Amino acid sequence: MSTLSDLLAEHTKLSGGEVDHLQMVVAEWQLLSDLSFADLLMWVPVGEPPTPAQPDVEYLCVAQARATTAPTAHPEDVVGSTLAVADHPQLRRATEERRICREEDPRWYHGVPVRREAVPVTFDDKVIAVLSRETDLAVPRVPSSLEIAYLGIAADLCQMVADGTFPTSEPAADVHTSPRVGDGLIRLDPTGAVVFASPNAQSAYHRMGHPAELVGVRLAPLTRGLIADPFDATEIAQRILAALDGQPSMRAEAESHRGAGVLFRALPLRPGGKAAGALVLVRDVTEVRRRDRALMSKDATIREIHHRVKNNLQTVAALLRLQSRRTASTEARAALAESVRRVAAIAMVHEALSTSVDEKVDLNKLLDKVIPVVGDVAVAENHVRVRRTGQFGVVAAEVATPLVMVLTELVQNAIEHAYPTGVTGDVEVSAERTARWLDVIVSDDGRGLPKGFSLERSNGLGLQIVRTLVESELRGSLSMRNRPRGGTEAVLRVPLAHRRT
Repeated sequence: MSTLSDLLAEHTKLSGGEVDHLQMVVAEWQLLSDLSFADLLMWVPVGEPPTPAQPDVEYLCVAQARATTAPTAHPEDVVGSTLAVADHPQLRRATEERRICREEDPRWYHGVPVRREAVPVTFDDKVIAVLSRETDLAVPRVPSSLEIAYLGIAADLCQMVADGTFPTSEPAADVHTSPRVGDGLIRLDPTGAVVFASPNAQSAYHRMGHPAELVGVRLAPLTRGLIADPFDATEIAQRILAALDGQPSMRAEAESHRGAGVLFRALPLRPGGKAAGALVLVRDVTEVRRRDRALMSKDATIREIHHRVKNNLQTVAALLRLQSRRTASTEARAALAESVRRVAAIAMVHEALSTSVDEKVDLNKLLDKVIPVVGDVAVAENHVRVRRTGQFGVVAAEVATPLVMVLTELVQNAIEHAYPTGVTGDVEVSAERTARWLDVIVSDDGRGLPKGFSLERSNGLGLQIVRTLVESELRGSLSMRNRPRGGTEAVLRVPLAHRRT
């Protein structure tokens, strides 16, 4: 399905600023839909906007929202459909008259009476789209104080959409989520006193330490007194007062003296440019933050384990180096040096995991550290340059360790066996990644594979390790072949899809 930006680019001539404003409307309109107990459809004229000379233009639906507080009037997807002006004349009226227009009689839609209201979306003193607020009237509703408060706030916000004062871009917030209507809603009058508080909002303040009713209380000083951190308390109170002054809304989170965590958002209400108070949304996030802290503690424990494993492996590598220095046998010294290299490679993986928050490793950064170590150990007599090309990307820990081991073994094998003593050369580790596969080629420009070479029958320890890891841990495939221009290449393919991450 086409996105909002795709539909606007294809069917309209709106400027970048106008498109951005419609994106902001869509980002905020779930709030408006829930307060209205209605679906919202965003319509834009196809081609040029309607004019008295050319009134009969078509409108295209570019976005749709369904209320979580009421039955939907449109169970089907309307986005991408067109509508003639004759089928919804209020769209054109709202565009031309730049005011909210409601149909006098409900319209029957699939056997259900639907009340439609057209709200012009104004930006930079120009109507750029129309919201159709469509309410299912088949379900009778008993007007309650909550419903009356919701609809009153929705009416103010719709008028602000028509005025071009809602939504507005808000400064960057410290939190990346927002309370919803059902989480807790408070309406303030222009003086900052509470005129309505939903039951969930009342419960949130009870948990913060205010046992009495909220109605009639000035919210800013009350909230300041309930929050434990004095800086957070001042900031939340100032944001509530700023919303009363008509300043853009902001979101913030704070913790009360009793340990209750609450997420706040304050929005100014200024329909027609007249101060009508503010809307404050609150959400009790105490349990959410408790679970977050438990997860953070678990993550910190896992990272500490990786750190200690890395330290232990480095100790093992140091002991092997000491043993190597005391060994007279050249063959034994070489075997110990290879063991040191393998242990060091595994230690580097655990070092990367000790700083990761999601048990994933950036292979590009890790291999840029590991490959030079392999080259330094192996090229004492040969001058071989090792380089990485392509993007390995980020992989899970279960892939990182065996994959790094395989690549270091293949690079080591190329350096040791591709070049005679004293010969220079180049070894390249290239990667190509798709959503499903990671394809890696380790190539050299050396003397090529010996005649009759078979990877399956090779009895070298390094290649035996590689085969075992590729088959059992990576569940991939490996082949080795001569290059047309001389040298050898090892071709590795590792599946990335359907892995546990």
